[in-house]
Amino acid sequence: MPHFFINQENIKNNVIVINDKENYRHIARALRARCGEKLLLIDENQIQYETVISKITNSEIECEIKKFYPSKRDLEFDLYLAQSPLRSDSQLTIMEKATELGVRGIYPVLTDNCAVKKDVAISKVEKWQKVMFEASKQCERAKIPTCFGVTDLKTVLEMDFGRIIVFGERSTEQSLKQYLGKNPIKKSEKILVVIGPEGGFSQKEFDLFRAKNLPIISLGDLILKADTAVIVALGDIVYEYQG
Repeated sequence: MPHFFINQENIKNNVIVINDKENYRHIARALRARCGEKLLLIDENQIQYETVISKITNSEIECEIKKFYPSKRDLEFDLYLAQSPLRSDSQLTIMEKATELGVRGIYPVLTDNCAVKKDVAISKVEKWQKVMFEASKQCERAKIPTCFGVTDLKTVLEMDFGRIIVFGERSTEQSLKQYLGKNPIKKSEKILVVIGPEGGFSQKEFDLFRAKNLPIISLGDLILKADTAVIVALGDIVYEYQG
């Protein structure tokens, strides 16, 4: 069922009026929706509405509410990702899949082996945010995650997180299962996952992690590309919490 974001102010007498240009064009022009078709709408309060299109004019769409309830498409803890940007489609994949896996936000972090220059990364933030917005619609997320501004590793490690978990392909200390077995994730905990570039973290960066007493976690004996590592790490964290 198509899923779109609306504001509660657009709701009156059990009818939702869609009159913003982007949603209108997508529904009426791109999808060529017709009266009687179903739409899933979500407001800023994370209330999900199952609706049926009752009227389409040249500027707005009216939808009759059939059912509404709080959205369940969210994690019970706050999951964030700090990640060294990759080139081209690989980074777009990360933004999309991290959104599907429930992150609240992504920090593009410049590392010693980062494949993308700072000015290029800065110019991509708006595009990455749009990818996260579209992914949120596709996977029925009620709250759109944020792509934060480009930053550096030292700055992001000093931010206010309840827990920071570093994933590295070398110099690792334990598996995620071992680590979470001893340190289970708590409900509403704020967690930052840190993953490096294709070339991995530098020795200086590993020294920084150790100076801050951060756990350095292994994803196993297989060598994973950076975009694959992001998906596996986030997916494993979600699985271990829900399991």
